[in-house]
Amino acid sequence: MAGLWPFGRGRSAAGESTQRPANPGAAKRERRALLREREDRLRDLGGLVFEMYRRDRFRTDLVTERCADLVALEQRLAELDALLDAASSRGGLRCACGAPLAWGAHFCANCGRPAGPRPVVSCARCGTPLPADVKFCGHCGSPVETQRPEPPADTQPEPAPKEPAEV
Repeated sequence: MAGLWPFGRGRSAAGESTQRPANPGAAKRERRALLREREDRLRDLGGLVFEMYRRDRFRTDLVTERCADLVALEQRLAELDALLDAASSRGGLRCACGAPLAWGAHFCANCGRPAGPRPVVSCARCGTPLPADVKFCGHCGSPVETQRPEPPADTQPEPAPKEPAEV
């Protein structure tokens, strides 16, 4: 699937989407590029199947691989369509509390909830929004402090066992 995603960013090694485009314009450009790519791949798949039939050498593995690429492309197109629909309906993206969200926002300005499906924290030094699983800030390089749960205050440590008294 190399070269399938023309904008190179926003994909992890597993192929899942890791971030949304920076703005609606970038999403529309990516969608147009993916539509062109889909048309080219559909045309190539049709030609490939025709040539296999004509030569009587059909390779199921090759057709399956090309179809899997097309399905992945269709899924990304569906993601982009959902993002663009959400941005255009009801005046833009909204938080669970009902407040409007700016396109690139990581947090809701009204309630402070993370704006995306992945948990987000901010750097204590520079305030840059970061994914919750990072160890260092990508903007300033400082280590990200993870909050460790404190033991409950109502529990006290058990006293050390006393040794039996001599008789």
